[in-house]
Amino acid sequence: MQYFPVNLMIAQRKCVVIGGGKVAARKVAALLDCGGTVEVISPVLTEELQEHHRQGHLQWRQRSYRAGDLAGAFLVIAATDAEEVQAAVFAEASAANQLINVADVPPRCNFILPAVLSRGDLVIAVSTAGKSPALARRIRKQLTEAYGDEYGTVVEIMGLLRPVVLALGLGHGRNKEIFNALLSDELLGWVKGGDCSALEKHLRLVLGERLDPGSLQKIKEMLNC
Repeated sequence: MQYFPVNLMIAQRKCVVIGGGKVAARKVAALLDCGGTVEVISPVLTEELQEHHRQGHLQWRQRSYRAGDLAGAFLVIAATDAEEVQAAVFAEASAANQLINVADVPPRCNFILPAVLSRGDLVIAVSTAGKSPALARRIRKQLTEAYGDEYGTVVEIMGLLRPVVLALGLGHGRNKEIFNALLSDELLGWVKGGDCSALEKHLRLVLGERLDPGSLQKIKEMLNC
């Protein structure tokens, strides 16, 4: 089956996780990182999940799943080996047209979770449509070695400069030329090496007077210049 790749905004949306083991802990950590409002339903929790609960990061229903527990949820993850619970959770979520993932059981999912590499707002996802999570993890490891933290910084720089360019009102074609010029082949090296002088020279060459002092200062702060 061909999956439609999409990035979801789950900030402040209710996300219900059934299960309190190691798999659930990984899923919860990812949901919290993205700002989800997380509720965990499980008689017991791992120490990691207990700590999240103590710090007020999640709500905990200290019992087994019951019908109706998914009311109001935007996204549901079932991280349990109990097949009867998997089936019941999938049925309830499907009836309510909710996003549902039963860990390691693709037939009981309407979305799957890829292996993910994050560098700030740069997110690289690898999926095998559930056929080989091990291969997806191996590819992610290879990507980890190829894409360092400097990529996240470059994303931040481009995000800072994007509104500056768009505000010029030059049209799509010209904007594309400027963005491509900003992404010089040497840009990653300058950022990784903290070469503020070369980076500033490049930005002034591309943007000229359109590079405002405030944006330049923020970029320098990113590089600890």
